[in-house]
Amino acid sequence: MDVNYSGYPVFKGLQMPLEFMGIRGRFIVIAAATFGAAFLGFILFYVLFGTIPALIVAVATGGSGLLAIYIKQKKGLHSKRRHQGIFIYNRLFER
Repeated sequence: MDVNYSGYPVFKGLQMPLEFMGIRGRFIVIAAATFGAAFLGFILFYVLFGTIPALIVAVATGGSGLLAIYIKQKKGLHSKRRHQGIFIYNRLFER
């Protein structure tokens, strides 16, 4: 019995990182935490101080978090530290 699978679509983008509204991969979790912190800050400041300070805190927290995410995202999903200079390692345990 021959089975022909040529008519089924193949999704070749499965190896790409997950993307939601321009935010990719691990930064989606950081963005969710940022919005959660902004929401909790809004509620706390609304109860303690009123509407205007609560809005200022929510916009400042959300905006600074998203700005930090977009800046870090430009460096890449798997950015590593790149140290400059000459390093001397201890050879005490080398045979």
